[in-house]
Amino acid sequence: MLSLAEAEFFRVRWTDEILTETEAALAKIHTERNSENPEGRAKRAIDAMKRAFPEASVADYQNLMTACGTLPDDGDRHVVAAAMRTQAQAIVTENLKDFPSAILEEMGLEARCADDFIADTIALDEGRAVAAIRQMRERLAKPTMDAEALLRSLEAHGLTETATILYPHSASL
Repeated sequence: MLSLAEAEFFRVRWTDEILTETEAALAKIHTERNSENPEGRAKRAIDAMKRAFPEASVADYQNLMTACGTLPDDGDRHVVAAAMRTQAQAIVTENLKDFPSAILEEMGLEARCADDFIADTIALDEGRAVAAIRQMRERLAKPTMDAEALLRSLEAHGLTETATILYPHSASL
């Protein structure tokens, strides 16, 4: 997803809270994979995201939290407030149940899962998207991946629609 943002298909936005939650999720993933130093790897990933997208940090959103409606999890209000502050159109999350469309529609927002969002983004300009994904694949070092391995990895991580759209372009990945 970040490679598509780097190719300027969309703008990424996050708060310090979102990055803290992301870092914890990455550390958990690395722990489950028995990676060496999972917390360090997660912190390095977050630091790299901040360096790559310095404009992504959202501040001054707290005053909008009261306008976020009643979400199933009040702890997610900061996500909606940040989206409102930046006039975003979508919140990309795997936690769709906590972002009901009836509430978000009132604010001009929608919640999308990563697979649907990425697949739709690729469909906007497949040639440019494939080039961005190829560049991402070529940067992979541990482990390196050929196109087929990348597509299998996408499927294994639940990005089935994304992989389906990319399969016809495997020779270009």
